[in-house]
Amino acid sequence: MLAKPRILIIYTGGTIGMIEDPSTKALKPYDFSHLIDNVPKIKMLDYEIDNIQFNPIDSSDMDLDHWKLMARAIAENYENYDGFVVLHGTDTMAYTASALSFMLTNLNKPVIITGSQLPIGEVRTDGEENLITALQIAAARDLYGAPTVREVAILFENYLWRGNRATKRSADNFNAFKSNNYPALAKIGLGIHFDLDALNHVERPSKLVTHYELDPHVMAIDLFPGLSEKVLRHMLNTPDIKGIVLRTYGTGNAPTWGWFVEALRETVERGVVILNVTQCVNGGVHTNRYESGEILAGTGVVPGHDLTFEAAITKMMFLFGLGIDPKEVARRLVVPIAGELTLVHRH
Repeated sequence: MLAKPRILIIYTGGTIGMIEDPSTKALKPYDFSHLIDNVPKIKMLDYEIDNIQFNPIDSSDMDLDHWKLMARAIAENYENYDGFVVLHGTDTMAYTASALSFMLTNLNKPVIITGSQLPIGEVRTDGEENLITALQIAAARDLYGAPTVREVAILFENYLWRGNRATKRSADNFNAFKSNNYPALAKIGLGIHFDLDALNHVERPSKLVTHYELDPHVMAIDLFPGLSEKVLRHMLNTPDIKGIVLRTYGTGNAPTWGWFVEALRETVERGVVILNVTQCVNGGVHTNRYESGEILAGTGVVPGHDLTFEAAITKMMFLFGLGIDPKEVARRLVVPIAGELTLVHRH
């Protein structure tokens, strides 16, 4: 007889655990006991469930130190639990999922991140269903008794997404997340139906390796019609900046103006890594499709393929945090670490 699944819930805050202030009617973080008291069905799962509660925050306040706390909580409890459920606010959930996917090397157990659009104490809430489903997925085993999910994933309403492929797409829909360039890991209806081809099956060493150092000296620049040379050069010359995620048009296109191209080339030549990702929600960067994309690639800007913005910025923080030189960061940005991008070979 198989032992009961042992699941650790890591509670960071977010709407799922909030409560309405009677005087202001505004939502504020509450403690974990309130959340569990409102989901008595958890006892029906017959799991061994423990929890770690951080000082609950609105996820808009999420930062690198919180990611380190989460990674450390998973690492220190890794051998004692079959899976982990992280309760998190939706606004920065995709950033956290991406960051943890890079920080937790050789991950062979499920780390399921979930939350809700409505507080769990409301009469009509998505929080209860999301929490219970996340626990079931964290406990799921294949025919050989191994974890079905062995990666960081986001569970929200009807879908389980790879964490570093997902983006928040709606502020008020229960299906708040979407992965536009990678299929769902599972679809949730009357049952939980896993896509075994989409799930990670990479054989990894059994020992988890956790990276805690992330470098915050990165930034993003969005292209838009009317961006002036003065403004762009000011941003490119931000003090102490090491890496820039450049959000371009379409398949990685950008202006071909001489000053624009020269400004990027000068920035790359002084050792700043620039990564090109598209502003579009579907597709990715293909610099050989249009002349403007080829010109951009010629400056030394790195094509980001189908990386989400959340994965791009956190992967850059992770790579610089390893202490490697800029050329090696640029090379590794386009080498998949945790299934975050798809390399398309074009002839």
